[in-house]
Amino acid sequence: MTNVQVGVIGASGYVGAELIGILLNHPNVDVTKVSSGQNKGRLFSDLYPSYTGQFDQPFVDNETVIEASELLFICLPHGKSEALVKQCIDKGKKVIDVGADFRLDDLGLYEEWYGVESQFPDLHTSSVYGLPEMNREKIRETSLVANPGCYPTSILLGLYPAVSSKLVDMNTLVIDAKSGVTGAGKGLSDAVHFANKNEGFNAYKVGTHRHTPEIEEKLGDMGAGDVNVLFVPHLLPVNRGILSTLYVALAENVDAEKVHALYEAFYADEPFVTVLKKGNWPNISHVTHSNQCHIGLTVDERTNRLIIVSVIDNMQKGAAGQAVQNFNIMTNLKETEGLSMAAPSF
Repeated sequence: MTNVQVGVIGASGYVGAELIGILLNHPNVDVTKVSSGQNKGRLFSDLYPSYTGQFDQPFVDNETVIEASELLFICLPHGKSEALVKQCIDKGKKVIDVGADFRLDDLGLYEEWYGVESQFPDLHTSSVYGLPEMNREKIRETSLVANPGCYPTSILLGLYPAVSSKLVDMNTLVIDAKSGVTGAGKGLSDAVHFANKNEGFNAYKVGTHRHTPEIEEKLGDMGAGDVNVLFVPHLLPVNRGILSTLYVALAENVDAEKVHALYEAFYADEPFVTVLKKGNWPNISHVTHSNQCHIGLTVDERTNRLIIVSVIDNMQKGAAGQAVQNFNIMTNLKETEGLSMAAPSF
């Protein structure tokens, strides 16, 4: 099989760098060109010295990357991808947009929460939300995948079995989620300054985080109907990882054994989702540098609430790893190709 010629636009950020690391070890990929608006002409390995001798390509302009590639990963902030995606699709290229521009079906919600007006609204009708466990067959048939946000990935995977089986009362849902600082991106800010973040732990964007409408819309697609979620994100003093604790009332009295059996059966054939044995709880260190999602759950019989804990690596299953998982599906490769790394426990 001839390798797929792949380019990365916006490769200088954390997600772009993570993506290059995965793609260089993918047996069916040739990384053709990479771009960065602020680093054109510099070598990728000058920016990330750990790649010296492995990937010493210079950053070029976006048009050069597009022309050289069959499939493009676009790793840009919201509002920056849409016009480039249009250009790629018009040239017959496949695209995985790792940013937020195509995640929401409701463009009104996108414009409201992100403050960006869509230039090509018709383009959005052809995009597929890239949560493989939910949309695998649609991903296989599309040329444009919207890679999910990191928080929504951990939250949606944690809730999917319960929501789709009508097991819970979604009006009671509380989402308490924590992320490592790489989720804030590579830009500098006081919030992630070492002196402020080290030995600190804080909530942020309480009730206003832009992943909120994505969570609500996709829960609706899973069968929840119209739902408003209470979502509070927190910033951990660690580089990687997301831990989401989900509290939701059961619609009827169901014991923990039945709920656990439901989750195990639901995810039995999923290569990247593991439901832990009863009494075991996920730890972000157990999924670091892997594309895995670990889920632990129990029922608090006193309050009739289901408690779910879901963990991922925000740079892998929450971004670059899931993007490559989507790539494998789009190109009819084995879904786990290039993503077999197991996380160390230290």
